[in-house]
Amino acid sequence: MTRDGTTVGGVLRAALARRRRHVVRLLLWSFAETAPSFVSGLAVAHALDDGFAVGRPAVGFGWLCILTAAWLAAAIGARQVLLAIAGIVEPFRDDLLTRVVAGTLHRAAATGRGQDTAAVARLNRQVELARDAFAAVIAVVRSFAFSVTGVVLGVWSLMGSVLPLVLLPLLAGLALFVTSLPSMAARQRRAILAEEGTAASLAAMVDGLRDVRACGAEGRVAARVGRAVDEQAGAATGLARLTSVRTLSLAVGGWLPILLVLAATPSLVRDGATAGVVLGTLTYVAQSLTPALGSLVQGIGVNGVRLTVALERILTTGGNTTTLPAGRSPEAGPPRGTPRGTPRGTPRGGAVRMRGVTFAYGLGAEPVVAGLDLEVPDGEHLAVIGPSGIGKSTVAALAAGVLRPKEGRVLIGGVPVDTLGRAALSRTRVLIPQEAYVFRGTLGENLAYLADSPGSIELDAAVAAVGMTDLAARLGGYAAEVDPAALSQGERQLIALTRAYLSPARLVLLDEATCHLDPAAEARAEEAFARRDGTLIVVAHRLTSALRADRILVMDGSRAMSGTHAELMDASPLYRDLMGRWEAPAPA
Repeated sequence: MTRDGTTVGGVLRAALARRRRHVVRLLLWSFAETAPSFVSGLAVAHALDDGFAVGRPAVGFGWLCILTAAWLAAAIGARQVLLAIAGIVEPFRDDLLTRVVAGTLHRAAATGRGQDTAAVARLNRQVELARDAFAAVIAVVRSFAFSVTGVVLGVWSLMGSVLPLVLLPLLAGLALFVTSLPSMAARQRRAILAEEGTAASLAAMVDGLRDVRACGAEGRVAARVGRAVDEQAGAATGLARLTSVRTLSLAVGGWLPILLVLAATPSLVRDGATAGVVLGTLTYVAQSLTPALGSLVQGIGVNGVRLTVALERILTTGGNTTTLPAGRSPEAGPPRGTPRGTPRGTPRGGAVRMRGVTFAYGLGAEPVVAGLDLEVPDGEHLAVIGPSGIGKSTVAALAAGVLRPKEGRVLIGGVPVDTLGRAALSRTRVLIPQEAYVFRGTLGENLAYLADSPGSIELDAAVAAVGMTDLAARLGGYAAEVDPAALSQGERQLIALTRAYLSPARLVLLDEATCHLDPAAEARAEEAFARRDGTLIVVAHRLTSALRADRILVMDGSRAMSGTHAELMDASPLYRDLMGRWEAPAPA
């Protein structure tokens, strides 16, 4: 069961139910494709006993012609089977892509993260993996079911007393294989998570190479990436060891019947078995049963486990396909899964309090934030600084309620953020990410989207305060249509900043929301928000932003330290290092 209540089995059943016509076509053509499974042993037995062994070669060749016709029918059926499977799995792939793209866009809009390496992995690897694995599972399960049915009927028609020698080992091999599936799924899941963790660690390292070098953190970062690589290697090794169970299952279910039939041949002959019966039984086992079991073990043991794990990852991280309404601003929206009922209280002001907050991206990942205690009083201006990838945006998203901590509590205005409904949260805080959101519509609609029908005087005041008067005039005024693609990144940031300035929220969080503005424009915008009534938290793009704040939070790994500029210059080596590289040298 995934967090949105959708199960892997439910998704697969729905995919089959929506393609009933293709499923029926698949089953009908499967009779033709698996015809040799029933015909092969009978044809060999009768060709030997009724033909070649008694001097009637014409009869023997006749039975071999029947077997040849069965193989021709199987070739035609195989083509139709592949077309039927494609008719099932291609729409399944499209459904998964729709689900993942919608979920990724929703998260990107909500968090402002322009790049999501896990989402890229899901799109480019896991969706295709799920499609291919689903096709393989359908093919091998169908083939095994029809082949085993054909073998059982064929052996029974030859000599019923031989059937236990074939059927009992097969059941034992299947039981051994089925009992190993949970462990296979767990190890495959660990391997996928470890692969994603390595990708995320490498991406963070590459993005922050300059800061890593500047802060002398090469050893720490190398150790972190090394742990991710070691974890992935260990997961892959554990998964490889478990393949021995598949080999044992195949040996018991597929090859042991041959040994049993050969060992029991003297007894079978005394009971009336002919050479044709023995040879036909061995043909059934070697030509049909063993290959079918091998395909099943390989298909389910590899593709079935991959399908389950990939779907779990897709459904867990992209399962909620709720999309933003037309023109919906992401900074107004709460995180997925926010309770929509009546909140237990109404926030009083824009104060932020974090108590013992710990957060990590993904199972088994190192915490980005560990045991963070932070208090931002109502009306304070806090700047958050630190090297790239250190967790600054994570702190902002936690404070805004976009991310939920693994441990600890986050309160806005004295109210736990996870108890606030969508409307209450959007009126309490506004988060502006680095990639500003502008929708198609008039400039006035974009600016007033979070406000309560502001008049032209309020619009003019906000536009002037943030510093977008020239831009508003150049675009043609508030009634002009806005084309987001025609705007620069800095222009989109100015529009988003003005929208936030006009909102009723007392808590404003700027997550590098001025990074595409020049220093003078950035200073004007931040000073406007500092004068605005309420609390301001700025994830600083430039260190000048920190000097404008009342207090500064320095992120250093999973640790954090807060204080004024003077206090941090005395207490934080990282802060001194960062400021020393920015400030001009003191005169001798």
